[in-house]
Amino acid sequence: MPYREKFQLKETIVTIIADYSSSIEIAKDTIKLHRSKLERYIESDPYFNTTLESYDHKEKTPEIVQRLISASKTMGIGPMSAVAGTIASLAVEAMKDAGENFAIVDNGGDIALINNRPATIGIYAGSSAFKNLAFKMEPRNTITGVCTSSGTVGPSISFGMADAAIVFSDNVSLADSAATELGNAVTDVGREFVENSFGVVENIPGIKGAVVIQGEHMGFWGEVPEMIHANIDYDCITKG
Repeated sequence: MPYREKFQLKETIVTIIADYSSSIEIAKDTIKLHRSKLERYIESDPYFNTTLESYDHKEKTPEIVQRLISASKTMGIGPMSAVAGTIASLAVEAMKDAGENFAIVDNGGDIALINNRPATIGIYAGSSAFKNLAFKMEPRNTITGVCTSSGTVGPSISFGMADAAIVFSDNVSLADSAATELGNAVTDVGREFVENSFGVVENIPGIKGAVVIQGEHMGFWGEVPEMIHANIDYDCITKG
């Protein structure tokens, strides 16, 4: 039975799952380290934290800042759009480097995982008609990202009307930023708006697939893991 722990550091609230308790501590230490580096960078340049537009590289930026800039520039939006997925990815990378083969970090719906056996990732789309659904993640020895943005659930900024905009990518930072932009692209209510939203991700290298849920509508693009029925314990959802 894997170890599971909820961990909060200021605005960062994560659920960490791993086969070894030592991996949980590694993830927590990694989150502390990179949050600290990000906070110091924001102190030196507060604009980085608030801009909703692409941000140019500066010399000698920390790794976390470089990843935020790169992913968000690809999508043409602000760098903090990728922060949750980036923190999750850095934590899982550290666990993997320490020898962990099964690790999940869920940072408020932005998930990084490596799984040497099948893993089930539940879908939460607020008050939409779709309940008790999950993605069946097949075993793999590399890290992947499953990131979600919503205009109706949670505190993150979204200018769209999706209950859930979900993106799959091996680049977790990119998945996070792309999910934000995908959610923004659902500009009104209706199936056509769900289907048209995929235009913002379909030509982006590195994005494998995407799902949009809005009310009674669900749309798919690209390669999406098998969707299965599951008894979702909504108390396990990582949220603020």
